[in-house]
Amino acid sequence: MGESCVKLIGTWTSPFVLRTQIGLGMKRVQYEFIEEKYGPKSNLLLKSNPVHKKVPVLIHEDKPIPESLAILQYIDEVWASSGPSILSPHPFDRSVDRFWATYIDQKMSSIIGGLAIKPGKDGKEATIEQFKRGIMLLERTFNERSKEKGKAFFGGNEIGFIDIVFGSLLGCIKVSQLRHGLQLFDPITAPLLAHWAERFEQHPLVSPHVPDTLKLAEFAEYRFIHDKD
Repeated sequence: MGESCVKLIGTWTSPFVLRTQIGLGMKRVQYEFIEEKYGPKSNLLLKSNPVHKKVPVLIHEDKPIPESLAILQYIDEVWASSGPSILSPHPFDRSVDRFWATYIDQKMSSIIGGLAIKPGKDGKEATIEQFKRGIMLLERTFNERSKEKGKAFFGGNEIGFIDIVFGSLLGCIKVSQLRHGLQLFDPITAPLLAHWAERFEQHPLVSPHVPDTLKLAEFAEYRFIHDKD
């Protein structure tokens, strides 16, 4: 498959871009990274993702694939024979993977992103409670899967779809903790996820792409100021 024809439009700050980088790394796909600067959208991005106008966009053989969940599934199918599977090979487990990935994107990512960017107190307590409820659901899910499989990740011995989707948000969680002075990812109430998070970020496919927390916090502050203009 033409790996030299693979390009990724993204930013170093985006957890959704991080997902794509990890997925490409799992499949050992070589690609060109095209940095999208914060500010006016580039013509390439607008042409490649005219609906949402957001990163990431994977371009393979001049065909654009937007949206991180769709990209991960595309990578898994196109490079099926290269590297470990991203989604479970079993149909039922694959449906579970997709369910929790959708839950994380629809319920958790907006909560985490809002806490990371907004330093104010308006509605913070209610938002944090929503986050904690979501964490407890994922803690229970990980407990069930790890008991069943006895493995270190949602995906088993290796990281998989849920690991990538949720793990990509850990940087934003750390920034949220800095901004609000709170322990959002509590090792006492969610010990399994706390240890999972350490393993995930130390994984050799993940660690090269994990953004520095302080630099990410500086960018969040920059966004908070400039998005109000």
